[in-house]
Amino acid sequence: MGTQVPPHQKVESETPSTIDEAKLAKQKAIDDWLPITSSRNAKWWYSAFHNVTAMVGAGVLSLPFAMAHLGWGPGVVIMILSWIITLYTLWQMVEMHEMVPGKRFDRYHELGQHAFGEKLGLYIVVPQQLICEVGVDIVYMVTGGKSLQKIHKLLCSKPCKDIKLTYFIMIFASVHFVLAHLPNFNSISGVSLAAAVMSLSYSTIAWSASVHKGVQSDVQYGYKATTTPGTVFNFLTALGDVAFAYAGHNVVLEIQATIPSTPEKPSKGPMWRGVLLAYIVVALCYFPVAFIGFYMFGNGVEDNILISLEKPTWLIVAANAFVVIHVIGSYQLYAMPVFDMIETVLVKKLHFRPTRMLRFITRNLYVAATMFVGICFPFFGALLGFFGGFAFAPTTYFLPCIMWLAIYKPKKFSLSWCTNWICIILGILLMTLSPIGGLRSIIISAKGYKFFS
Repeated sequence: MGTQVPPHQKVESETPSTIDEAKLAKQKAIDDWLPITSSRNAKWWYSAFHNVTAMVGAGVLSLPFAMAHLGWGPGVVIMILSWIITLYTLWQMVEMHEMVPGKRFDRYHELGQHAFGEKLGLYIVVPQQLICEVGVDIVYMVTGGKSLQKIHKLLCSKPCKDIKLTYFIMIFASVHFVLAHLPNFNSISGVSLAAAVMSLSYSTIAWSASVHKGVQSDVQYGYKATTTPGTVFNFLTALGDVAFAYAGHNVVLEIQATIPSTPEKPSKGPMWRGVLLAYIVVALCYFPVAFIGFYMFGNGVEDNILISLEKPTWLIVAANAFVVIHVIGSYQLYAMPVFDMIETVLVKKLHFRPTRMLRFITRNLYVAATMFVGICFPFFGALLGFFGGFAFAPTTYFLPCIMWLAIYKPKKFSLSWCTNWICIILGILLMTLSPIGGLRSIIISAKGYKFFS
């Protein structure tokens, strides 16, 4: 005969599962509110234009300037090698997104935690990702402001009143005080598509207008710096510029998180299709701008090629307008994972209620902070070099390789093992060398600099 369970014990045994269900329901409600996990119905082409917008930043316009410091031989090798390495590491990240059956690594740091452990993963990935994303947003504040200032100067036929860059950065930021409130990745897909089209447009204008202008009469291809230390430091800064140009990996898992996935049809299929298309567009933007721009202007090219192209005026105005529209989309794309991190901490750790008001305050504060820093430090090229090496090299060139080795453990000296170690060594060299040049450029720029000029 089975003994009967007293009713009070029955209640006790049911309570934990009820608590678990309530916990899961609360967890799901929070996930449905957070920007990265709230919408999972993206199509494969969303991944294509999100990746183009993330990758082809305003950094493409500084590539001829980087070529001038690298020289023809090293420049061509570094550009093509970077394209191959970053495509390989991007493929690794797409593969690792769902390598644990039934689980998705929706954020870069979640993959880091799986590879390196709960705490260490956070410590390794989050600071680097934040430096990248916040760094890009600050640089884009400056870029947007500078392009608006350039449009103003070009359209002013009479001598106009000179307006400070500060005000143009504030005008540019005003757009983001509105757009920052779009809830998730899928809601910014329209902005992102416009930005991707613009990046292809202004890249095409940059190289075709260079061709139209022709090879300059006094063109020189030697190194610009007169001293050996100057040449070396400029070379290192240019490495940072190239690293910055290939910095789309920081948002790739977050983009993949928006694509629906089933065991029969995992998200990596459509994601990879989008990535390949994006990388073809990247090649069409980067290589012609870098090589043709340097060929036409030599080492006299400006750190933003559109500045070297003064005529025809209407075309350069259009190109700068395209840059502004592109940078608006790109800023939002890099800001979204930051919003996700801030909102996750506030709601999950500090137990704030997930409300519109909370989102309104945090996102406006973020936009205001990036605007303020952009106004204080508008040395565009030097910032690119410094941030490029310091933070983009790890997350783009070699962190995915380290994760791959930690998780899959390929056999020693196998093709996979060797390829990953080559990428890691090249990436570490890039990370250690390029910030040195960038820091020197910042110090030189800062000598004659006045705050809020």
